[in-house]
Amino acid sequence: MKRKLRWILPFLIIAAGIGGAYYLVLERKEKPRTTLQLYGNVDLREVQLAFHGTGRVRSLLVEEGAQVQAGQLVAELDPDRYSESLDRAGAQAGAQERVLAELMAGSRPEEIQAARARVKAAQASLADAEQIHRRAAALAKSQYVSQQKLETAEAALKSARANLDAQVQVLELAVKGPRQETIDAARAKLKADQALHRLTERELADTRLYAPTSGVIQNRILEPGDMAFPQTPVVTLALNDPVWARVYVSEPDLGKISPGMRAEVRTDSFPDKGYRGWIGFISPTAEFTPKQVETTELRSKLVYRVRVYVCNPRNELRLGMPVTVLVPLDQPRTSAVTESDSVCREE
Repeated sequence: MKRKLRWILPFLIIAAGIGGAYYLVLERKEKPRTTLQLYGNVDLREVQLAFHGTGRVRSLLVEEGAQVQAGQLVAELDPDRYSESLDRAGAQAGAQERVLAELMAGSRPEEIQAARARVKAAQASLADAEQIHRRAAALAKSQYVSQQKLETAEAALKSARANLDAQVQVLELAVKGPRQETIDAARAKLKADQALHRLTERELADTRLYAPTSGVIQNRILEPGDMAFPQTPVVTLALNDPVWARVYVSEPDLGKISPGMRAEVRTDSFPDKGYRGWIGFISPTAEFTPKQVETTELRSKLVYRVRVYVCNPRNELRLGMPVTVLVPLDQPRTSAVTESDSVCREE
């Protein structure tokens, strides 16, 4: 009897295994999965807010955990040094504006009249020098004057002619006004001074640090009295809109989902609550499953990263929180949900 049992027992085990496998195949065929279950973590973007310039922090207007809105003032630097630079640049630009205006206006009428008067005086001096020279030349022929006096009269005549030519040129320059090259150089310097003024205005404005978008202050890095530099963040801002879950899908399930499909996100912190969401992005490349993702499958399996946007109206989802994402497979794959309003409005 025992021999018969020894021979029959292996056949019974094999038959039971075949029957169990057959049963599982039938169960799988009869009950296909209607929901895809994915695992991952809540992911948020962080912004390191820093001043564009250097200086001492005068005030820090937010605390850790504070909710800030886009454009809200976060911190300030001591602006005195930048205010003085702005005043100096403004005065320099104003002075150069007046220089250019003077060049553009040309010579004043009084300057032209004075130049013409000097021309007339030079003409009179030349006429007097010519008369003296003629008399000296006539007397020199009769030897009533010395040759030295004649030469002195000739030198005075040449000097009078040269003075007249010089005064005529001065009059012409006064009538024509400044050279175009001088005006262009003054205009270029004015543009440089104005650019410097705008730069100092921006530097003064940069002493006030604003939140670029809505979010939550995650960390205060500097305090009032600290020296701030562009390389040193002042606060860390966590952007909580939008919030998404970074999950991973295996290659066999990749063809079952597409961007826009609705999903439900669950957490251990609120096990009885589901958050509405939708698939926003599917990575085009495969990667190994990250170790922090709690799945029941092998860690070394190749998966595809998926971003699932989540409605978080009460800010209950936190950065790094483990989540389970449920994607119903009986929905159309062309729903194409792209904006939070279409889903989160139902919250």
